[in-house]
Amino acid sequence: MIRKLLRARPGRLCLKPLATFAIVAAPAAFAQEAPIGTEFTAPGPQGNLAGTLIDSDGKAPLLLMIAGSGPTDRDGNNRLGVAGDPYRQLAEALAKRGVATLRVDKRGMFGSTAAVPDPARVTIADYAADVRSWVDAARKRTGRACVWLLGHSEGGLVALVAAQQPQGICGVVLVSAAGRPLGAIMREQFRANPGNAPLLPQLLGLIDTMEAGKRADVSALPQPLPVIFSDAVQDFLIDAFRYDPAKLAATLKLPLLVAQGERDIQVSVGDAQALAAAKLGAQLALIPAMTHVLRLVDSDDRMLNIASYSNTQLPVAPALVDAIAGFVTAKR
Repeated sequence: MIRKLLRARPGRLCLKPLATFAIVAAPAAFAQEAPIGTEFTAPGPQGNLAGTLIDSDGKAPLLLMIAGSGPTDRDGNNRLGVAGDPYRQLAEALAKRGVATLRVDKRGMFGSTAAVPDPARVTIADYAADVRSWVDAARKRTGRACVWLLGHSEGGLVALVAAQQPQGICGVVLVSAAGRPLGAIMREQFRANPGNAPLLPQLLGLIDTMEAGKRADVSALPQPLPVIFSDAVQDFLIDAFRYDPAKLAATLKLPLLVAQGERDIQVSVGDAQALAAAKLGAQLALIPAMTHVLRLVDSDDRMLNIASYSNTQLPVAPALVDAIAGFVTAKR
């Protein structure tokens, strides 16, 4: 298969072949000894934020990795179903391609527990402020003029918000990031699952309410509504619904790469195309067979796709590593 690179221009996308990759086996380089990471901290609101730095020579491009939604740790694991350290795997693979990485825990979670007392009381702007803190700390400690941002899934929105202030940021990499407002994504996902049919009117009504900036009482509603729209996350959802990622991409004044798996069942290729098309000169890397958690599956079977989230034996897609490394090391 051919991974393709697209350069966005107004009204059209120009298709260019970039590289080939194998779906079944990773290159031999991925079997090398894993690089060693060191603990790294940055100032948080009430205590330190914590992360892991992999930086072999202090001169390579440095990529700050911003996690996706929910309780996702710096390694990419989430107790709600993601295992096997996909972010750690990506960081180690990038190290072998000459790219340094800093992967971090969100405020109030895991190693960053001291940063705030309640991790649920947060906004996208709060996460973006933490990104700015990480950028400043990384530049000060490593002596680099700028740091690249990599946002995965919801982390892509955070990266776009943070990069609206471009000082100290080299550019932005979005991986499996939505190209539409969160409300539109949630409606699509709810409608796509036939099991949601009995609850669909209530689900869509709750999204409408929160898009209007209002909180909703879900205590008397059937499961899983009280969990999905719990009181603890409603303020976050109301805030997140306000953002349009494509509009943020359009106003970005930095280089942009959008990388998207073609077997992602959470974010579509159309989302990635919308992000890339929004910004003149953006690059779009479509990764055949890659799922939302950066792993490869060899069919369109939904259950096989979901199983990739917790399959600890699967490596990250080699073509994703190629796309990111090529982008951040390119001379401009």
